[in-house]
Amino acid sequence: MPIEADAGAWWKEAVVYQIYPRSFRDADGDGIGDLRGITEKLDYLAELGVDIVWLCPVCASPNVDNGYDVSDYRAIAPEFGTMEDFDRLVAEMRARGLKLMMDLVFNHSSDQHPWFRSARASKDSPYRDYYLWRDAPNDWRAVFGGSAWTRNEPTGDWYCHLFAPGQPDLNWENPALRRELYDVMRFWAGKGVAGFRLDVISFISKQPFDTPQAGVHFEFYANGPKVHLYLQEMRREVLAPLGVMSVGEAPGVSAQDAPLYVAAERGELDMIFHFDHAGLDRMPDDFWRPAPWRLSDLKDILIRWDRALAGRGWNSLYLGNHDLPRLLSRFGDTGAHRRAAATLFATMLLTLRGTPYIYQGDEIGMINTPFEAIGEFRDIVARNGWAAALAEGRAEHEFLAEHMQVSRDHARTPMQWDASRHGGFTSGTPWIRTNPDYAVTNVAAERADPGSVYHHYRRMIALRKATPALVHGDFVPVDAGNPDIFAYVRALDDVLLLVMLNVSAAAVDIGDLGRDGMMVTGNYDGHGRVLRPFEARVLRMAEEPGDYASPACSINEVDPAYMGLER
Repeated sequence: MPIEADAGAWWKEAVVYQIYPRSFRDADGDGIGDLRGITEKLDYLAELGVDIVWLCPVCASPNVDNGYDVSDYRAIAPEFGTMEDFDRLVAEMRARGLKLMMDLVFNHSSDQHPWFRSARASKDSPYRDYYLWRDAPNDWRAVFGGSAWTRNEPTGDWYCHLFAPGQPDLNWENPALRRELYDVMRFWAGKGVAGFRLDVISFISKQPFDTPQAGVHFEFYANGPKVHLYLQEMRREVLAPLGVMSVGEAPGVSAQDAPLYVAAERGELDMIFHFDHAGLDRMPDDFWRPAPWRLSDLKDILIRWDRALAGRGWNSLYLGNHDLPRLLSRFGDTGAHRRAAATLFATMLLTLRGTPYIYQGDEIGMINTPFEAIGEFRDIVARNGWAAALAEGRAEHEFLAEHMQVSRDHARTPMQWDASRHGGFTSGTPWIRTNPDYAVTNVAAERADPGSVYHHYRRMIALRKATPALVHGDFVPVDAGNPDIFAYVRALDDVLLLVMLNVSAAAVDIGDLGRDGMMVTGNYDGHGRVLRPFEARVLRMAEEPGDYASPACSINEVDPAYMGLER
């Protein structure tokens, strides 16, 4: 795709950093991360080189699902600070050239929102049709377990909640409701927000209530009959006039259907987050049960999504987020090859085609926390899962061993800033236990080590920004059937880059692949015909073999000759 065609799509060239505010940095010592804590660390984010900060929900909430149940869309949750703190955060970000992307939860509200409190009190409430009601429940099941319907005692009927009972689904059929939500977007854009991440936006249009549930929750609840009409209206009414970026969380949306959401001529969203690789290590019929995964499947997913959107839309790239266990514990290595695995995934994320999203802590190689008892988990999924396991007569150690592999709480433990108590996250008692690994793995240690995971992320971000081929170039898989490596070419004009990734703890002979390339960067010193465990290489290939020598490139640098920099 020509660069000129993307001149207005600034988010294509950006790198996004996701913050889970509750766990990033606590400035007031109450054990909960806050807006002031984020402001304190903006220089760190600027140094890393990111452009956009995605802030998970900070609106007022009773925290049934840690902020994804909003009770006031125009108020800051007290535990995170004040609106003045938010305004200062935006101003300080702007001073550093950073943009803010806000997380909005529009599929459902909290049951403590004034709309719902009024709606549940009387069938004559003006907000009654802001929600979904039935005289009797159907067979739909909630993503977090149990029925998707809860009886409302004051009126004797049932309301729909695709997640928890404390998260009643909003009725997008109601134009008054939609206007309210669009006004919320205008409110935050007026405060300097540059983009919106829209939570489970693929669920906002419901199937007819007499439709029997079939298959996995995500596919059944996504792609309702009016979802594209709603998103096109949102684009016309808010997104386009405000000039903000948009990315929709889209569970249940396939690669085949993705262009319907993000193709420019459709007038809907800029990007979506798909769930194909989020569910790669899960049982097909139960997202909360672990299953084995294979590199070939991960490659197939990444290649399939690139092909589906090539020339038709734009991809959002992520390997970790607040809803998944830590990247290294899922797909990498937490032992002898930990640094190599972390830097390999950094290389992958920042050389694929699309906008990359880095989750907090991945840039220092954080791993899963060794929770020892059910009581240490904080996530509603863990609590509901344990209740169901108890009802089935399962033992705690059995449930714990299984849930440890899929728990969202792994991504939500405190950010590890230094080797002091609680990793420098708080001077108080953290809301969730800190990974004891903080004594070794922390920002201070990573910044002091030129060969660290952190500095590799910095170099890869800089390389991506200096290399249009890594943003706008074609993506061509190489030897796609190889079960041991993931290799691909990024090409634009006369620049041809070969990326080779050994996503395993075994050495792999690659023969002559890349033999005539100039080493741009890698995560090991030197290179030959064997890719070492979790080795990543980026090479510039000659149009004619032999045009380039193959100098060794230190793991501590991107070759300055390639980037046009002086040593």
